[in-house]
Amino acid sequence: MLAILCRIVPHRACPLAALLVCALLPCLAHAGVADAPGGDLRVDLYTYGPGEIYWERFGHDALVITDTASGEAYAFNYGMFDFDQKDFYLNFARGIMIYRAAAWPAADDIQQFSGEGRSITDQHLDLTPAQRAALRDFLVWNVQPEHARYRYRYFADNCTTRVRDALDKVLGGALERQLAGPVHGETYRSETDRLMSGQPWLMVLLDLGLGPYADQPLTRWTGAFIPERLMNELRSVRATDGAPLVQSETVLSPQRLPSPPAQAPDLRLPLLIAGLVLGLAFVAAAWLRDRYDIDRWWFAIVGTAYAFVVGIAGVLMLVLWFATDHRAAWANENLWLFNPLAWSLIPALWRLRKPGACAARFALMVAGLSALLAVFALASKLTPWFPQHNLPWILFALPAWLGLLCGSWLMRPRKPRPISA
Repeated sequence: MLAILCRIVPHRACPLAALLVCALLPCLAHAGVADAPGGDLRVDLYTYGPGEIYWERFGHDALVITDTASGEAYAFNYGMFDFDQKDFYLNFARGIMIYRAAAWPAADDIQQFSGEGRSITDQHLDLTPAQRAALRDFLVWNVQPEHARYRYRYFADNCTTRVRDALDKVLGGALERQLAGPVHGETYRSETDRLMSGQPWLMVLLDLGLGPYADQPLTRWTGAFIPERLMNELRSVRATDGAPLVQSETVLSPQRLPSPPAQAPDLRLPLLIAGLVLGLAFVAAAWLRDRYDIDRWWFAIVGTAYAFVVGIAGVLMLVLWFATDHRAAWANENLWLFNPLAWSLIPALWRLRKPGACAARFALMVAGLSALLAVFALASKLTPWFPQHNLPWILFALPAWLGLLCGSWLMRPRKPRPISA
């Protein structure tokens, strides 16, 4: 740098140039985040509120490293994905999700998320200079192309768990130790239902597709897979010197979009009502089939549609279990209630639309077996061997199957009554 200045400045000015360079060397030596000493670094956690699109419902966060000498600030983000990635949709369906880490100016994050109406909360973290430098070095290494990609998992390895683990690493494991306590009554399922409640149909489908993995009780540590929860937990964490880890907290932008509720919606009553209505409708339609043609048609069409949808749900659950790496969907106990066996009912149910048609014995057997499986699913909740929290779906399927069974029984072949003399 001195040689370059000497070429530009007249020879007699070289002593002055040398003095200027000596004064500027400290700034020039660490003019950015990548090479600033730890004493000049500032570490913040930015937590972003939920967005409108389904993959934004959980929120997001980023570690922001600022060089206080130059003012340069970069946001280090995890959980980045690209729809144009080769075989993205196929890999997503198979549960092989390759996401990446990336960094860009923090101002870009602020502009994007505030423009979308999502809140931005800045927590200034009280780390030592050595910890700040170590965190910066790890993050810079992690966003390099050869290190940026990683295997994404919804609950165990997402954008927030990566941030949590990076902080825990520079804190020497203190974060995990301090967040070891349980969180009463909360699971991956309950948090998923809570955060997805703004899109009810998607919430219901996710709840149906999650297996027992999603029902393991959360600790404060595992519960910090959600950005907002990590932000809340850090407020009680102590740094290495015993001082609060969060030195200050500032809301940079308020949440203008609807916020998720504090508790997950209780699906038991809505699904019970839906199951009772469907089951009673099956019975009523079968009872009135000879009086009104519409009831016979209704029983056949709705019964066939129900069996078709139940079979589809069962096939999808089996595929998720045996053909994908979606660990949270394995061993789904809803297979007792929704399985491909229901497809064998379709021909028999569809024939019942014809006047005088009767339910086949095979259809009665399949409907009876399906109802028994639903009863077994209900009884299994009294044992510790079936831990999945799927009572809402049992409350839907049991009355629906019992109604279909009773309706089919009413439409069974009947022996002609003997005529008295």
